[in-house]
Amino acid sequence: MPIEFGKTLTVTETPIPGLIVLDLPVHGDSRGWFKENWQREKMTAAGIDLPDFGPVQNNISFNDAVGTTRGIHAEPWDKYVSVATGRIFGAWVDLREGPTFGAVYTAELDPSRAIFVPRGVGNSYQTLEPDTAYTYLVNDHWSPDATYTFLNLADETAAIEWPIPLDQVEISEKDKNHPRLSDVVPMPPKRILVTGANGQLGRALRAEFGDHPWMEYAGRDELDLTSPDLASARRWRDYSTIINAAAYTKVDLAETPEGRVDAWAANVTAVAALARIATVNGITLVHVSSDYVFDGTKDGAYTENDPVSPLGVYGQTKAAGDAVVSVVPRHYIVRTSWVIGDGNNFVRTMASLAERGIDPKVVDDQIGRLTFTDDIARGIRHLLETGADHGTYNLSSGGDPMSWYEVARTVFELTDADGGRVSPVTTEAYFASVDALVAPRPARGVLSLDRLTGTGYRPATAHERLRAFLSERVTSR
Repeated sequence: MPIEFGKTLTVTETPIPGLIVLDLPVHGDSRGWFKENWQREKMTAAGIDLPDFGPVQNNISFNDAVGTTRGIHAEPWDKYVSVATGRIFGAWVDLREGPTFGAVYTAELDPSRAIFVPRGVGNSYQTLEPDTAYTYLVNDHWSPDATYTFLNLADETAAIEWPIPLDQVEISEKDKNHPRLSDVVPMPPKRILVTGANGQLGRALRAEFGDHPWMEYAGRDELDLTSPDLASARRWRDYSTIINAAAYTKVDLAETPEGRVDAWAANVTAVAALARIATVNGITLVHVSSDYVFDGTKDGAYTENDPVSPLGVYGQTKAAGDAVVSVVPRHYIVRTSWVIGDGNNFVRTMASLAERGIDPKVVDDQIGRLTFTDDIARGIRHLLETGADHGTYNLSSGGDPMSWYEVARTVFELTDADGGRVSPVTTEAYFASVDALVAPRPARGVLSLDRLTGTGYRPATAHERLRAFLSERVTSR
C-alpha cells in the first residue's frame, strides 16, 4: 500500500482518553520519502501538547515477517509510536483505573501516521508488511522495578478483530499467557506526594484528597527535603504531582540569625531541590506562596503579575521560592494570605478571648482577606483536576477586604459576644512594648481573585467561612 504524501499535521482524538492519532506530512518522490517524525516547534504551533511529554529514550522494533504480533502491554510511561518502514495494525486497550477501563481502539499505521499512547494504555502491534520497523519515544528509562499491566491478545471482551488470525501468526509464549480482562489488575494513576503532611495545610490536603494507594503524605521524618540524597529518595518518574505544604512560617523568628538560616533552608533551598526533581521528571510542582512577597503599598488588589517587593526575611524567602518554582515547566504557585487552619490561629484565639471575657486590642491598619486551609486544598485540587494553565494563582476567601480588627469583631459577634469589646490599635502601637524582633508586615495584602475565578473556582466570602469554621469548632468540642 503506497504512503500518502502531503498530509497536513493533524490530531485525531480516540475513545480512549489521551490516546491520539497524528497524521504526519511525508514528502516523497521517485527517490524515496522524508518526514519530520518529531518536530517540537510545529507540533506546539498546531496545538499538540505532546512536545512536553519529555521523551528520554528512543527504541526501534524490527519485524521480519508479516503477522508478527506483540502485546498487549501497558507500561508505566507514555510512548509515541511511529512507523519507519512497512505497515502495522495496532490495537490499544485502556487498562487504567477509571470509567474507560477496557475501552478498545484499533487503527493501521504507516509512515504517515503516528500514535501517542499514554501511560497505562495497553498497546499491541501486528505487522502487515515484511521488514516492518516502528520506533517509539518513551518518557522513562526501562526499569526492572517498573510496574506493568498485560492483557491477552485473544481476550473475548476486548474482541479485537486481528487482520491476520492469531492462530496463524508468530506470538511469544509470554504474550499468549497474559490474563483475560476480568483478571487484569488495572494500572493505578501516578502518585501524588504531599510534603509537610503534618502541618495545618498538610492535614487539610489529606482531608481533601483522601487516603488512596496513589496518595503519599510525608512529614519531615518520612522525607527530608534538605537531604543531599533527595533526588534518589523516590523513583520520581512514578509521580505526577508534588504538593509542597512544607514551609517555614515563623515570620518574626525569621528576623533572628538562627531563624534566617532556617527560613532560607526550608523556603528556598528545599524548594529548589523539589524544583530540580520536578523539572527532570516531568512532575507538576504545586507551591504555596504568601502575600508577604509584596510590600503592601498598593491601593488595589495585587494581581499575579505585580512585581514582588518583600519587606522582611520571611517574605524574601517566599519570593525567592516563587522565582525558583516559576521556571519549572509544570507548576502552580498558589499565593495566599492570612491563613487559618486546624490548630492555633487568630480566629481560635479571638473566639477563646470572647468566651473568657477578655477584651483585646487588635490592629486595624493591616488590610487583607482570610484564607482557610480547607479552601487552599480545594483550590489546589481544582487546578489539578481541571488542568488549568500552569502559573501563579491568588487564592483567598472572597468578599470585601477586612482589617484584623474587623475580623476580630466578626468573630466576637459570631460567638454571641459584643463586638464592641474589641478595640482598634495601630500596628506600631501594638508592637511598641514587644521586647523582640518583629518582622515588618505589608499594610495591604489584598489579592485579586480574577484569574482563579476564571478557571471556575468560586471561593466563599470570609464571613461565610468564619461562620462555618466557628460552627465546626463548637461541634468538635
